[in-house]
Amino acid sequence: MVIDLNGKWKFRAVTENIWHNATVPGCVHADLYANGLIPDPFFGANELELDWIERTDFEYCREFFVPAKLLEHRIVELVAEGLDTVAQITINGTLIASTDNMFQGYRFDVRQSLVAGPNTIGIRFRNPLSCIRERRGFTWFDQPNDPVGGASAIRKMQCSFGWDWGPRLPTCGIYRTICIEAFSTARIDHVTVRQLHESSRATISIAAEISGSDDRNLLSLRSSLSLYNVVVSQSTSNELVIDDPQLWWPSGHGAQPLYDLAVELLDRGGKVVDMWTRRIGLRTVTLDRTRDRWGESFCFIVNGRPVYAKGASWIPANALPSAVTGKTYEDLVRSAAEANFNMLRVWGGGLYEHECFYDLCDVYGIMVWHDFMFACSLYPADEPFMESVEGEARYQVRRLAHHACMALWCGNNELEYLARQIVSSQENRTAYERIFNDILPRAVNSFAPHISYWPSSPHNPDGYEHGTDNEGAGDHHYWDVWHGRMRPQSVERLHYRFWSEFGMQSYCSVDTALMFAKEHELNVYGPVMDNHQKHPAGNAIVMEYISYRYRFPKDFAALSYLSQINQAYCVELMVEHQRSCMPRTMGSLYWQLNDCWPAFSWSGIEFGGQWKALHYAARRFYAPALVTFRLIGEERAGKINRRINTISGVEIITAFDGPCSMEARLHWDLFTIDRGNMVLHGESSIVLEPDESSIQKRLDLSTCFQSMGRENLVMRLLLVGDTGIIARNSLLFTAPRFIELPKAPIVPDVKKTSARRFSLVFRGSVFQHQVAFHIPGVRYRASDNYFDLFPGTVHSIDLTIEGDRDVSLSWLEKNLYVTSVAWTY
Repeated sequence: MVIDLNGKWKFRAVTENIWHNATVPGCVHADLYANGLIPDPFFGANELELDWIERTDFEYCREFFVPAKLLEHRIVELVAEGLDTVAQITINGTLIASTDNMFQGYRFDVRQSLVAGPNTIGIRFRNPLSCIRERRGFTWFDQPNDPVGGASAIRKMQCSFGWDWGPRLPTCGIYRTICIEAFSTARIDHVTVRQLHESSRATISIAAEISGSDDRNLLSLRSSLSLYNVVVSQSTSNELVIDDPQLWWPSGHGAQPLYDLAVELLDRGGKVVDMWTRRIGLRTVTLDRTRDRWGESFCFIVNGRPVYAKGASWIPANALPSAVTGKTYEDLVRSAAEANFNMLRVWGGGLYEHECFYDLCDVYGIMVWHDFMFACSLYPADEPFMESVEGEARYQVRRLAHHACMALWCGNNELEYLARQIVSSQENRTAYERIFNDILPRAVNSFAPHISYWPSSPHNPDGYEHGTDNEGAGDHHYWDVWHGRMRPQSVERLHYRFWSEFGMQSYCSVDTALMFAKEHELNVYGPVMDNHQKHPAGNAIVMEYISYRYRFPKDFAALSYLSQINQAYCVELMVEHQRSCMPRTMGSLYWQLNDCWPAFSWSGIEFGGQWKALHYAARRFYAPALVTFRLIGEERAGKINRRINTISGVEIITAFDGPCSMEARLHWDLFTIDRGNMVLHGESSIVLEPDESSIQKRLDLSTCFQSMGRENLVMRLLLVGDTGIIARNSLLFTAPRFIELPKAPIVPDVKKTSARRFSLVFRGSVFQHQVAFHIPGVRYRASDNYFDLFPGTVHSIDLTIEGDRDVSLSWLEKNLYVTSVAWTY
């Protein structure tokens, strides 16, 4: 029997006598806002006026009815899947339990505290600042993104205390489901599922953990496995055998069939007393680390096949975690799959996501690199903290172990950058090594031995004392571009084995900016917008990188657009270099996929779901087939700011990570920008091999540059397969700000193809750099955007309107906004 405790509750600040309506799952910020007690935390600079919430204790309560029949059961438990964070739970005035870890789920015996009829449950949440102050005895370290300090003292979402892309809103509340469960015989607490793959057969072994029974001899298990509602294997033993299994593959490498596994617990008479069901994928995923001619590999092997990891880091999809809906998860994970991602890295300063996220990654073929929730700080070494971490690790590893998408458990984010602080005291070293070399890997080995463990990101296998910069082994975070303010071309001299963080910031679109600012406040240096730029030097760095390539923009819309195409350019250049180093390099995960509120950040998708230029670019640079280039020579500023350009030619490079070889035709065309004349054409037949990159052609263009000038030439690269164009790219030989880009109207032909689908056809009369279209106030999906349009060519795009808004052909033609770089100044 189950009593659902979600829904309507009451809450109050403990210093007040007035109770207000609350919603569970939820949080105190959302409840305060819903009751009109605070302004929208995301709007303007309201966040700065809400510090009092993190210094206030709050209490939640509700009444619920208990049928007398429920109390006839032998075991009655309160089940809470997410309490944020330090809480005391009472039922009918009796203290049931205390909690102090947001990342654990809890079960408490409440049978003796309940009565038949009306009952009352209360949960009092202590404010996080008081809890942190009580723990300030541990070795102190000033976290880079916590303006108050001490966030690592409490097992709570670290970025809720502030980060360089998110607000400081450390909330509290019942953020996941809560209920009462009653049973008499026994229940399945957990099932460990292990797979053995041999030839054309898979064997699944089942190990069930049973609670509530003193005599296992009275119980037995019955298991079955189904695919598309057809039973393919069943057993009363602990093994299921599947002949010719349909394997689960990452996106781009095959299908994602998911089997339904049912494990039934039977009593001596054969009656089902409990059932455990999950959807699983049949596959093997391992992190390969073998010696090779470059050092030590870092490559994910899926079903025996090397897979180049393509993706980005995932942060919480809302600064208030309970506000994330299934629709939000669906939109973001589907967007990742549509951009040819096959991996997301769940970052260690956020939280272990709702089950919905992992279910969607299973469905869409997105592997998950999962950090444990530790980031950028030192952590306590006392025994209660260690016990809490151990409980958290056991709970989360067991919860997620069955998911096909789970590819890696990683101990933490960037703690090994603090190697000097770690080794500065025995306490620090003991805490670090006990958590990340003992507790966490032991939990993975015990409950998910089929998933690899990696101690930190980045991590140097030679040991954290030797620093994280090791081109021969491990993974790497590259921030010389952005934090170090180096040009993105700096990556071309580096050959790391796996790039697990790198990125470039951009501004959000006008539509997203209007979610937190009024139209007259759209100035990035004004107080409202500056509050949504959480990196102290963020605006200066964005402007600096824009200035390398573009002229000064005429307004915020133009500035936002230029920042986004600059972001796409920088990340694209870095990823294309990384992929051109296959198989030496076998992974690219840029920072970051999404946002937790409307703001300026490194994301490729804005809060609310709109794709930036980066995400459209990712669809191209993460496609299985890639055609890219390496310029021979460079452009730089010399003495007295005289431009020095030594570019004399280009290397044309292909990379491919499809499952099998492919024949293709490579085309290269050189055009004049002013008139669109073709001055050079070439093509050749090539074969693309899996997980290989090749220099296909070296072109000496010095004669063309001498006669026509680098400022007046643009090259287009195409890869053509049996189905048409499978990859495209283009390159300029000087920064766009030095080019007199022609201004010509960009008016696509628009046709309505179905109720919410349109076709946009762009025709080039002159070269247009980074053509982009936008529909103000409307959510949409497009097959392409932010593209170069060449003279005499046609570029067709499929457009789908999302949501409930009915858009007519005439309205779309009138409200479709189109621009290019030439129109930004």
